Amino acid sequence: MTSAACAVDLVKSYGSGDTLVQALDHVSVEFEKGKFTAIMGPSGSGKSTLMHCMAGLDGMTSGKALIGETDLASLRDKELTRLRRDRLGFVFQYFNLVPTLTAAENITLPLDIAGKAVDKQWLKEVTTRLGLTDRLDHRPAELSGGQQQRVAIARALISRPELIFGDEPTGNLDSNSSREVLNILRSAVDDLGQTVVIVTHDATAASYADRVIFLADGRLAGELIDPTADDILHMMSQMEGA
Repeated sequence: MTSAACAVDLVKSYGSGDTLVQALDHVSVEFEKGKFTAIMGPSGSGKSTLMHCMAGLDGMTSGKALIGETDLASLRDKELTRLRRDRLGFVFQYFNLVPTLTAAENITLPLDIAGKAVDKQWLKEVTTRLGLTDRLDHRPAELSGGQQQRVAIARALISRPELIFGDEPTGNLDSNSSREVLNILRSAVDDLGQTVVIVTHDATAASYADRVIFLADGRLAGELIDPTADDILHMMSQMEGA
């Protein structure tokens, strides 16, 4: 398999001595290019920490986090900022849109900050696919939660990143909007060849993924390929009962 990103013996610790917390305990995992992966686990299992380390949003104590062939630990702050901007896309639970900007301005913001030209054809394709063409002049306050998250996904796609990270991307949405957003992420993988990695606690959301990896106490605790929501709930109940 071709790896979009991988962790090698990744350790993330907080505190020291008696207060030492091992958030990630020697985790090694690959995220396959052109696939949709969900990361799950009980609260405090390290799933968000793993994603933050992989996305260069948090440093690691030891081990490696690679995006393609690039070892994040080898990058200086400016290089890390550039990598996040140019090679990664992000979708967060709370949308993180700029309230004073229109939907269109929010979508093109990463390119504007980077001083790069907007590919008008790609912008049109992305916004059409996401059903945003008649919402581009609206500000976030004039959009529903589902529409705001679609704007956030369009913003993540606009620079054609190697990988999109989603941190509980449906955590703030009702079930209809959640389904809509997950279908969009699924089609970004199937139709656009995108690589998507999300952290979620929701078995239904995770069932849209090609693969679900499970963490417990900062360690890998198993995985499922092409799972149903029932498969995922069964795995989670086994982990919580262990």
